[in-house]
Amino acid sequence: MQRLTALHPRKIDMSLGRMRRVLAAMDHPEKRLPPVIHVAGTNGKGSTIAFMRAMLEAAGYSVHVYTSPHLVRFHERIRLGPLPGHVGGGELINEAALTEALAFAEERNDGAPITVFEITTAAALHAFASRPADVLLLEVGLGGRLDATNVIDKPLSTVITPVSHDHAEYLGSEIDGIAREKAGIIKPQRPCVVGPQLNDALDAILAVCVAQKAPVFVADRDWQVREEHGRLVFEDQHGLLDLPLPRLPGRHQIANAGTAIATLRQTHEKLSERDIAQGVETAEWPARLQRVSSGPLLASLPLGSELWIDGGHNASAGKALAEALADLQDRAQKPLVLVCGMLNTKDPIAYLEPFSGLAGQVLTVSVSGSEAGIAPLHLAEVAQQCGIPAEATDGLRNAMTRAGDNGPARVVICGSLYLAGEALSLLAAEPA
Repeated sequence: MQRLTALHPRKIDMSLGRMRRVLAAMDHPEKRLPPVIHVAGTNGKGSTIAFMRAMLEAAGYSVHVYTSPHLVRFHERIRLGPLPGHVGGGELINEAALTEALAFAEERNDGAPITVFEITTAAALHAFASRPADVLLLEVGLGGRLDATNVIDKPLSTVITPVSHDHAEYLGSEIDGIAREKAGIIKPQRPCVVGPQLNDALDAILAVCVAQKAPVFVADRDWQVREEHGRLVFEDQHGLLDLPLPRLPGRHQIANAGTAIATLRQTHEKLSERDIAQGVETAEWPARLQRVSSGPLLASLPLGSELWIDGGHNASAGKALAEALADLQDRAQKPLVLVCGMLNTKDPIAYLEPFSGLAGQVLTVSVSGSEAGIAPLHLAEVAQQCGIPAEATDGLRNAMTRAGDNGPARVVICGSLYLAGEALSLLAAEPA
């Protein structure tokens, strides 16, 4: 990975030219993949993929999955379906297979300039092409039109999850322009499933679908999903499904589950209601309002406390997290303490504003693993501007100790996937 980083030091340089060159040198693994469901959007991509994987595996399908970024280990980005003759779910790529794929891509690249995400995506496609599977769930890294994953000519389906503001330095600040970039994965005459969208985003996506003559299935028009009497109700032209609520907490997961169901009802019509129900009920996706049930971080809090981890980091993610936590507050009153760290490429005011009147305190921390973190003192000042008492702390462990100063609390580590990864690393490294 250190050698690959030196090939093109700019972390992000959006283009498909380098990607197409290295794939040609690798004998075009992108042309030897299982049927691909390609997923773009600002929020909900990973959760939607997690729901689809759980549903497909419940039905006995072998599923490859590509997601980014990772939380703790790079291997998390590449999940391989079971080997032929084996039953059950897939597994994260092992060290030997990952090393082989990266070495093969490095050799075929022959020292030419290429970003780390591009060459590691090429290595992932090689790994996927080397093992049979029934479907590949492929997540866009950034944007869509010029993303390294956008080399699939005839996907089984494309999916656009909710589009909002993020990565303005690469995608612009206008929602319709961002949506057009995301919609760049839509291919001629290939179906596209569109999750809930702002009106300007939806108009931009539909315009691309029309230009590409792509059949389109839109939330709240062609399919509906809602919570009703403690159940998830999904309805489309095929009929109504009465399903359990998602295991993943938060109102936004109702919409993500609906997008997953709508997609698979188009691509895998033989999927049974039982398989869909099992997938909705069992899907897991780390660091998306994930409750920690044991371990050293929870043990550092007073008895009766709760600990949650969430990696959302933009305005829409902050709003969704605040709504989910407000729902929890309705069921059990505990002071809400946010342990927050953010990157300086994000909008901390837009992220923290939804917590005004909800969070009792924000403890700010630096973000390990990135040089682009907002200084804890500055982030605390931003929280105070949003009307939330806040103070800077010296690292995650110190913040956890301070979070319990006033007794049992609901503590949420949030604001950055890097920070979520650090928390999960601490949980993995120390015995409970």
